[in-house]
Amino acid sequence: MIGIFGSLRKVVSPDRKGERPTAPLDQNRRKQHNLFEAAATYVSASVEEDQARIDEASGWVSPEALSFGISELACRAVIALARERDESPQTVARTLLGLPTD
Repeated sequence: MIGIFGSLRKVVSPDRKGERPTAPLDQNRRKQHNLFEAAATYVSASVEEDQARIDEASGWVSPEALSFGISELACRAVIALARERDESPQTVARTLLGLPTD
């Protein structure tokens, strides 16, 4: 009986820590990108008018995730600029968009 459980334990947890062996990386598998990588690439490519990179970044995540990432990037950028300029985020956002700041 102990032999059966010992063999089963070796199959289920190959080392004492219970860690499973990792599979070798599939060289053909594409790198997984997160929504923030996609947003940063998409926005920077848009600024540089690089349509190939825009298209590439658009395929990394769903359109909804990309939209969320771009929105989050915009918020962080406005906050960073507002702190740098010692202005309110609303003033910075309106200035960036060319809107009156009254």
